[in-house]
Amino acid sequence: MGVLHLFSMPRTPSLTAKVLLALGPERLVELLLELAEGDPAIKRQLKLAVATGTSARDGAAQVRQRLATIQRSRTFLEYDKRKAMVKELTSQLEAITGPIAKAEPAIALVLLWDFLALGSNVLGRCDDSGGMVGELFREAMRRLGPLATAVRPEPLALAEQTFAAYCDNGYGVYDMVIETLAPALGADGLADLQRRFEALAADPVPVPPRQEWKAVGWGPGGATYAHEREERSRQWTVKAGLQAVAEASGDVDGVIAQYTEKQQRFPRIATELAERLLAAGRPEEALRFLEEGAPNPNSWPEMAWEATHIKALEAVGRAEEAQQARWNCFARCLDSEVLRAYLAHCPAFEDVEAEERAIALAMAYPNLTQSLAFLISWPPALGRAAELTVRRRAELHGDHYDLLSPGAEKLSANHPLAATLLLRAMVAFTLTYARSSRYGHAARHLQSCALLSRRISDWGDIPTHDVYLADIRRDHARKSGFWGKMRQLGLE
Repeated sequence: MGVLHLFSMPRTPSLTAKVLLALGPERLVELLLELAEGDPAIKRQLKLAVATGTSARDGAAQVRQRLATIQRSRTFLEYDKRKAMVKELTSQLEAITGPIAKAEPAIALVLLWDFLALGSNVLGRCDDSGGMVGELFREAMRRLGPLATAVRPEPLALAEQTFAAYCDNGYGVYDMVIETLAPALGADGLADLQRRFEALAADPVPVPPRQEWKAVGWGPGGATYAHEREERSRQWTVKAGLQAVAEASGDVDGVIAQYTEKQQRFPRIATELAERLLAAGRPEEALRFLEEGAPNPNSWPEMAWEATHIKALEAVGRAEEAQQARWNCFARCLDSEVLRAYLAHCPAFEDVEAEERAIALAMAYPNLTQSLAFLISWPPALGRAAELTVRRRAELHGDHYDLLSPGAEKLSANHPLAATLLLRAMVAFTLTYARSSRYGHAARHLQSCALLSRRISDWGDIPTHDVYLADIRRDHARKSGFWGKMRQLGLE
């Protein structure tokens, strides 16, 4: 024991700020310099920190030089290199929008534009399926607006810069540039932007001589040529740009003008335009757009359209129609939030009768899963949910564990037979389709069934727990993974 104790591993202290400070500044400096010599990234970070701490202009020069170096690079960024690049760019962004912006905001604004210009280079050199790189540039864009507002550049020059960025937006870095810079652009800058987009729309892409056409793709209609693709891209840029300008200017009619009459009748677009008209105090027009863009009344409700339609009806004083629209929506989807809104608008003492009517409608609803989803979520209807479960048990679909599992838990207190049927449905699905990843859950469901069976006095024509378990042993005897989970719970 003495020898083992003598050579036991020493206790390693945690690397906390307090522990490191105890080393003293000289030793910490030595360690940092040693690390920097072996790691260029650390060395660059130290140089940046020293430069920005000494002089904002020196820090800006460091940042400008590093951004230019990155812009020239063409090497593909594998996973580790991508992480390192994001870490370094984060440091550069913090330096730009931190100490440099505080001391020299105009210089910081120029650097932030340079930083955003790296987007196409960096995103073009990596697989950003996780969104890590894209989010970094979106964060940079979010910081551009406040910095530009603080610097207050000349509006027309800013409009020119914004327009150029928006038209060269291959990787979506500048998607929000107009919205972000709207306060700094002001009315004059936004008006100049609109003129620029309108001029671009009036300047079609030149069509080269027929012998110079270059095919860039094929479709049902034949070849797609380079000048055709460029023209479509330009039209999309113009349309999206004018819409962004209109939104930033609060010009509802300008936004509407960017959609064709056919597009305005799409429910999603009609809803969006109606919301803008309602916000502008134009409810009659909003209602017209909604009615012209109404979805199929026999299909599943489009909840955004339904909510906006009800809001518009209320805004024009058609409260009874709004209330009927709430009921119609509930009757199609059994959404509990819609019912709550309906009951809240019922006259005094009529809400109880309306609630009973809603529960009765849910009991007769053709889709059992949707019916149970409502009844289980509506506390006064738990008894009816149990009744429906027993009556339509053959229709239970055991793959809906996100409904059946919490449903069984809610029903278990006062309705053990219904809770058992929900649990059995999940067990049956798991075993029938050999979903081995769920075997542990199925075993626990059977354990719950065993406990619930002690409180069931009348099974009717439903097999008791022992009979059900015997059937499972017979039908699924060869699923060793499942029976292993059962043994772990002491059930087999």
